[in-house]
Amino acid sequence: MNIVSDTGVVFAREIRPELRNPIGLLFGMIQPLIFLALFGPLLPGTPGGGQTSPWQWFVPGIVVMLGLSGTGSAGYYLLVEGGGGSLERMLVTPLNRTAMLVGRTMKEIVTLLAQAALIIVVVLPFGFRPHLLGTVAGLLVLAVLGVGLGSFSFALALAARRQPSIFYGVQQTLLFPLMLLSGVLLPVENAPSWLYGMARANPVTYVVEAERALFAGDLAHPSVPYGVAAAVVVALAGLAVGTRGMRRASL
Repeated sequence: MNIVSDTGVVFAREIRPELRNPIGLLFGMIQPLIFLALFGPLLPGTPGGGQTSPWQWFVPGIVVMLGLSGTGSAGYYLLVEGGGGSLERMLVTPLNRTAMLVGRTMKEIVTLLAQAALIIVVVLPFGFRPHLLGTVAGLLVLAVLGVGLGSFSFALALAARRQPSIFYGVQQTLLFPLMLLSGVLLPVENAPSWLYGMARANPVTYVVEAERALFAGDLAHPSVPYGVAAAVVVALAGLAVGTRGMRRASL
């Protein structure tokens, strides 16, 4: 199938620079590590968060934050290619347009999973004890969410490639509310009703709750199916919007 082979071609093209420059992968982890270092020690005793160990509560949320910031910014690379003309050259090739999106998204997911695994390893010496099977399941849910966010980011970059400032404005305007209202940094259970209602309308909130249950090994927790469903919905919506944007992209 052309779309499969084309996806492999695009993925290989996208992942090769990352393998040649692993330092870039580490730079993407700086912000989550800063939050871990500065917020983690403040959590013990906080209502709803980290009564036993701050890391058991905090690390799953930070992993989701990593997914938000990494895949949500994926369109940046497409803007760079657009500025240099390489995007236009790719668009005139016989490569399947959907494969262009899927291959790029796969690269973002591989990068995200590598960064998440490194963060988990970094926190292990400080007392973080993730459940092995639950962690694998949690990373899979995160990958599904990343597919959707990365696809949305590529679609936004395509729409704004004539005016890149629009991409950054919209991306930042959407990214921070999604992150802050998901409870990755502080529990939202005791928030005012209006704020709590906004958090429940945020699909990322359900993913964060599922990640915390999965990392703790509570695979049958009620939050898990809600988190999986939220990630799948975001992925399907992102792929639909991103594929449409890639197919409609003009020179």
